[in-house]
Amino acid sequence: MYEYIKGQLTKIAPTYIVIEAAGIGYQIQTPNPYRLQDSLNQSLTMFVELVVREDAMILYGFINFFEKQLFLKLNRVSGIGPKSALSILAANDHDGLVTAIETGDSDYLTKFPGVGKKTAQQMVLDLKGQLDFVPEVAEDATNESTTDSSVINEVVEALLGLGYSQREVKRIEKPIKEAGLSTTQEALSLAFKLLLNK
Repeated sequence: MYEYIKGQLTKIAPTYIVIEAAGIGYQIQTPNPYRLQDSLNQSLTMFVELVVREDAMILYGFINFFEKQLFLKLNRVSGIGPKSALSILAANDHDGLVTAIETGDSDYLTKFPGVGKKTAQQMVLDLKGQLDFVPEVAEDATNESTTDSSVINEVVEALLGLGYSQREVKRIEKPIKEAGLSTTQEALSLAFKLLLNK
């Protein structure tokens, strides 16, 4: 129904953003909303997919066409719904995800929240050979000071909202703090890297 929404990014929350377009504020669920911090109060285009359920109509948004296509493919796998697909994409490890699917690396896939052995095998079975695009990989940035506590709190809240356990989140808090990152996006990128390489 919708291809994209273009407007001003007015709000960033742990699981969604708000884009105001033509006087309407659209709440859009998106993987790792904090990666859009640099675009707050600026014009932004999000590729969107409307998912209709019995109890809700939910807009899901993506930074580019390829990410949207990956979401749609993941969402078609038995055992993965829209929320799980977003959690998988939030790690921003599209390259690792596609490589694991293409090589049948189920162990790697089970590192994503909500993906057990059976679902990982189903992902390989359903998607192998169908992900014929070049995924985009985010780069992590670091500096020498410690990460601000407000950034760490936002990271913890976002990870818990994506389905990671308290134990998993607690394990990576110290290295994130010691990395001295200045933005929530940088800290989340490192968090996903640590969680996926446990």
